[in-house]
Amino acid sequence: MRTVQIADITLRQAGGDRALSFKERVEIARTLDRLQVDAVELPPILDARAGALSNKTIASVVSSARLSAAAGLTEESVELTWESVRGARKPGLHILLPASPVQMEYMCHKKGPAMLELARALVGRARYFTEQVEFSALDATRAEPEFLHQLLSAALEAGASAVTVCDSAGIMTPGECAGFIRSLYEAVPGLEKVLLGVELSDGLHMASACAAAALDAGAGLVKTAIAPMDAPTTEHFAAYLSARGESRGLRWNLRTTELSRAAAQLRWLLQSQRSSGSPFDSGVDDGAPAVCLTAGDDIGEMVKVVRHLGYDLTEEDNARVYEAFQRIASKKHFVSTRELDAIVASTAMQVPSVYRIVTYVITCGSAASAMASLTLEKDGERQQGVCAGDGPIDAAFLAIEQIIGHHYELADFQIQTVTEGREAMGSALVKLRSGGKLYSGSGISTDVIGASIRAYISALNKIVYEET
Repeated sequence: MRTVQIADITLRQAGGDRALSFKERVEIARTLDRLQVDAVELPPILDARAGALSNKTIASVVSSARLSAAAGLTEESVELTWESVRGARKPGLHILLPASPVQMEYMCHKKGPAMLELARALVGRARYFTEQVEFSALDATRAEPEFLHQLLSAALEAGASAVTVCDSAGIMTPGECAGFIRSLYEAVPGLEKVLLGVELSDGLHMASACAAAALDAGAGLVKTAIAPMDAPTTEHFAAYLSARGESRGLRWNLRTTELSRAAAQLRWLLQSQRSSGSPFDSGVDDGAPAVCLTAGDDIGEMVKVVRHLGYDLTEEDNARVYEAFQRIASKKHFVSTRELDAIVASTAMQVPSVYRIVTYVITCGSAASAMASLTLEKDGERQQGVCAGDGPIDAAFLAIEQIIGHHYELADFQIQTVTEGREAMGSALVKLRSGGKLYSGSGISTDVIGASIRAYISALNKIVYEET
């Protein structure tokens, strides 16, 4: 019996038409880890701060799977990527380079000899940081065979511990795929000593069959996706393993009994659509575990919790938050995570109001879409936004985004009452993410919609103040 490894490429490939939010990426990684896939693949870092923060957060929640992060096309990006995942239990680096003439010219503007040198340099740099280095030859099935053999040999010589060949065009039949894998074993010395994987596009709807043929020919790693993409779905490939795996002498780690339910949940997460560009398209629950602090906790403990919530505060702001925390903690048994959120929102990083609310009008009902008309003032100039939404608060936030001309990820949104009776006051907390950093704002009003708008503007002013 030999073990077949399954690497999930959902996070690496997702984006395109609908980029994933920070929380969605973390939730997908957590679910894949729970299903015991062998590797979770991450995309290259495009925004140094936000991408690194995303990788670090995912590294903290993935406990059993190998975290394979695409390392970009420069030695500097290799180091940046390693720093972002080195905290994972099983960190790895992934070098992806084109192998076909068309893709080499399109992606890297390089010819064959230069590409061989780039492969040696990037794999060698990655090998300096970790033994877990995978090299993927993109569009390998349309590469010139002699060059492909040279490229794989160069990666192996530089220290790659795994090699993957990609049928990016999805043009192979199962028989051709098996023959392709056997030819590589014959032509590339040392390939039998490392893990050989396949990444197959589903252009002919035969990707799962090709993956099965590749395993029969000696491959040991298959790339799948938990959601429908241009790759074998994890469910379909797991069905093959369950039905025929043992008879083929294969064993695997994937938890197939939990797969259908988890896959359905993630498909909903990836495919659910709300109003175009809605601030709520990533949900409003930050997923932070409940933490309770008491008056006996020192500032160091409080700062740890604040950082775990996602905030990156200055020493001065931490001192302000701790002072406010102590005032509240002295009057009750403990301070919860949500209460600490509210303290940060109302205490940390108090800044001048760049944007000020002038007026807002909200209309909604069972027979019509919610509409919001807002007027904000900035530098003495009034600007108006009018938007429809999936509810009054969604419409109001969209109107604000229309005015400012920017969409920020809504990391969390909370509403609660602070007084009782018909004239009860409502308190709102809004957490926005910009450049990988979290900004929170609070608002209070007898009108929960007004409180929500004030909270959003409070967080927005902090972002604008810091970025100008």
